[in-house]
Amino acid sequence: MPTTLADIITLLEGRYDPAWAESWDAVGLVCGDPYAVVRRVLFAVDPVTAVVDEALDWGADLIVTHHPLLLRPVHGVPATTPKGRIVHRLITAGTALYTAHTNADVADPGVSDALARAVGLTGPLRPLSPSADDPRRGLGRIGELPAPVTLREFTDVAAKGLPATAAGLRVAGDPEAPVRTVAVCGGAGDSLLGTARAAGADVYLTADLRHHPASEFREDGGIALVDAAHWATEWPWLGDAAGLVRQTGVETRISTVVTDAWTFRSHEGNS
Repeated sequence: MPTTLADIITLLEGRYDPAWAESWDAVGLVCGDPYAVVRRVLFAVDPVTAVVDEALDWGADLIVTHHPLLLRPVHGVPATTPKGRIVHRLITAGTALYTAHTNADVADPGVSDALARAVGLTGPLRPLSPSADDPRRGLGRIGELPAPVTLREFTDVAAKGLPATAAGLRVAGDPEAPVRTVAVCGGAGDSLLGTARAAGADVYLTADLRHHPASEFREDGGIALVDAAHWATEWPWLGDAAGLVRQTGVETRISTVVTDAWTFRSHEGNS
């Protein structure tokens, strides 16, 4: 029997239950016919024009993204707007769009599990901030490296394990400080700074760390910090989601298009 969009949605929602999403989030099917046959699925972090170009050029029947296209309520999707154009292009091509966002963040395994594996954690993981209804799920992950390394060595491994971006990794801490216990959170994770320290982590790797919270945290004796690009911390999850869908026999592809907002950096200065 051919695999339908409904079949794939059932599989995804069995792992990433929409009920786990935050109340402000917008997850699930954005456009597409549940009864349509799906033969090719493209996985990407962002539902942006470059990803849609790749999907349509490849002949994808479905795009699965982490970030929502229509996070905020809209009253229309005219093709005169960027998001409206994406909706029109997808419908015209017969390509569906599905999103798993904060429900994938807290799943077991979820976004932060994939991030933890990408930066060198090989042993058991536990949520940094467990969900109230199931302690196996929750935001972030914490675990142990196979052996202690320096902060510089850990950062080098993390940089190699994550996709390259213009910003790279920013690090706060003594390069020679020992690291064994690592906390991570895919996406913007500065709300868990105190949680990572209380959990006994030696370093906390996440994205979108802001100057004042990071500075105040370090001034107060906080642990080492590694700040990666938002897109890069969530990209490893695509492999997990694709592996799940691949069980149906459909063809999958993980987009390598870098959709991080920042495209280059300048190293020049006044000194």
